[in-house]
Amino acid sequence: MPFAPVRKKTAVPRSSRTEELPTPAADPRRAARVALRWISEPDCTEELTHAELLDQAARAAAALTRLGVRAGDRVAVHLPLVPESVIATLACGRLDVVRASLPVGLRPHELRDRIREVGAKVVITADAGQHGGEIQPLKRHVDRALAGCPEVRSVLVVHRLAGPVSWRPGRDLWWHDELGRYTEPLPGPYS
Repeated sequence: MPFAPVRKKTAVPRSSRTEELPTPAADPRRAARVALRWISEPDCTEELTHAELLDQAARAAAALTRLGVRAGDRVAVHLPLVPESVIATLACGRLDVVRASLPVGLRPHELRDRIREVGAKVVITADAGQHGGEIQPLKRHVDRALAGCPEVRSVLVVHRLAGPVSWRPGRDLWWHDELGRYTEPLPGPYS
């Protein structure tokens, strides 16, 4: 005799656990605590508090929105382990955007294949990165990769190391300029 499907009633709680957690906006002491501490290779330290991290994420989300990124779109992130990588992740989460990570060790043709595969219209990269004392020209690799990716409309470039950077007007934008367009504090997800 075959089994008959059993219908179960499930109860969904009216409030989720996250609604009960304190938020940075509700607790000023928490907002002032360090959320991210980053130590670079030449021993330079950067710290962001919870409030600063959420503010930067809101600014990055606003910049991505201004570039035409909408929920469900894909953003390719080709960054070393820097604070902007975390900020980009939070910004993508705010917008319900898929963040596609592109490892910094990939060669230009591998980057091109990954960017095409994910269907990204925006790429976030750095001008250069440093690993093991060696400088990696990240933006130059992205430029070579994008020669075969006409669907990419914009490239946000994080300034990390001093040096010349190839630039394509209309497509390439500085991260700090785009985030700096918003002078007033933006509403956070917890305010």
